[in-house]
Amino acid sequence: MGSTIFAVFLPLALALVMFGLGLTLTVDDFARVLRYPKAAVIALACQMVLLPAVCFGLIYLFQLTGALAVGMVLLAASPGGPSANLFSHIAGGNVALNISLTAINSVLAVFTMPLLVALAFNRFMDGAGSFGLRPDKFAQVFAIVLIPVAIGMWVHRRFTGWSERMRGNVKILSIVVLALVVLAAVAKNFETLTENIGKLASLSLLFAVISLAVGYFLPRLFGVDADQAIASAMEIGIHNGAIAIAVAGSVLHSDAMAVPGAVYGVLMNIPAAIAAYLLARYVRQDRPVSVSA
Repeated sequence: MGSTIFAVFLPLALALVMFGLGLTLTVDDFARVLRYPKAAVIALACQMVLLPAVCFGLIYLFQLTGALAVGMVLLAASPGGPSANLFSHIAGGNVALNISLTAINSVLAVFTMPLLVALAFNRFMDGAGSFGLRPDKFAQVFAIVLIPVAIGMWVHRRFTGWSERMRGNVKILSIVVLALVVLAAVAKNFETLTENIGKLASLSLLFAVISLAVGYFLPRLFGVDADQAIASAMEIGIHNGAIAIAVAGSVLHSDAMAVPGAVYGVLMNIPAAIAAYLLARYVRQDRPVSVSA
């Protein structure tokens, strides 16, 4: 696969995914976080501050270097993935809170992602490249992440009936596109992947497990309800690998930086599915059983 795929196909593929997200959002979703202020603040703090710090620590632990290290930070800086809502629903989480957190995270990522990637460049690239906090980089991330979401929200508001009919089809198509994006990244960087598969697989799985655990137990420690904590766990534990891959290829022009997102995009489903199963059992046992009179 040539570089044309990463230059043209990836932004278009991600645009479809983010457009599908926009079809599920309304302006009320951004305001809904005010109904869950404690859960939202804790989840956002974990997403924006704690998880990047955890990611840097794991990079040092596994001695990841260069473009792969930057790619891992890029993944950690990405907002929650589309499958977070599905896993949250399976686990008995507050899906409405999930949707709101995804909406807020997608906006914040436009600003936090360039900052974290610039820090990673300065630390891991050893002068081999630079990613200054240039306005054009912010603009590219904005175009990739938010414009398709805004268009989807506008379509949903203007053509509500069509949006609701097409939402399921767009979601299925988005899943297919996500899989193709991951496969394209793997195929294009197969040699880099095979040389580092042990480190990347172990790091990705451990990062996913820590993210899920932090996302659930930290809110619970602060007295957040179980369903909101589950929503937080899935939002924090499931990152949008497609955004990481697309930004790596389209904004940073580095195929190698897309590899961590591709590995994570496949492997994170394992701990996410296990967590959803265990949390679903916990929620069912914790809820009182109604007794007929």
